[in-house]
Amino acid sequence: MRAESDLQALLDTAAQELPSRVDRRGDDLGFEWLIVRDFDLDQLTRTVYQVASQLVSRGLGDRLLAATFRFDGGKQPVYLIYGFDGSAFWPFAPTGEDRQRDNELELELKDKLEKELPIEQNLSRWLALFDAPL
Repeated sequence: MRAESDLQALLDTAAQELPSRVDRRGDDLGFEWLIVRDFDLDQLTRTVYQVASQLVSRGLGDRLLAATFRFDGGKQPVYLIYGFDGSAFWPFAPTGEDRQRDNELELELKDKLEKELPIEQNLSRWLALFDAPL
């Protein structure tokens, strides 16, 4: 119950102090998602960092799974996922078909991004977040 009230207090503060919009939504698996919306990628990244830092400072860091960033422009959206436990990113490219991924595109993005970002090297840790409310 304390975690619930801490989370709500954090969201209330974020709504007043941050330019990005932060919403809260649950999924069918029982996970709670904080959805940060901002058209400015730099501001979006800062807000996600600030919210995650606040959760960690309130003792909720062990409950953080991932931060997901959506990019549109291709046939389907592509996601860049940051895993908090491994402190690394991985690409996620759903095809739009029945829970399928474009593995070739994911590996191509890995090759392009690993010079700029810490990329998760263990491909078995590249979680597919098909049911995330994004």
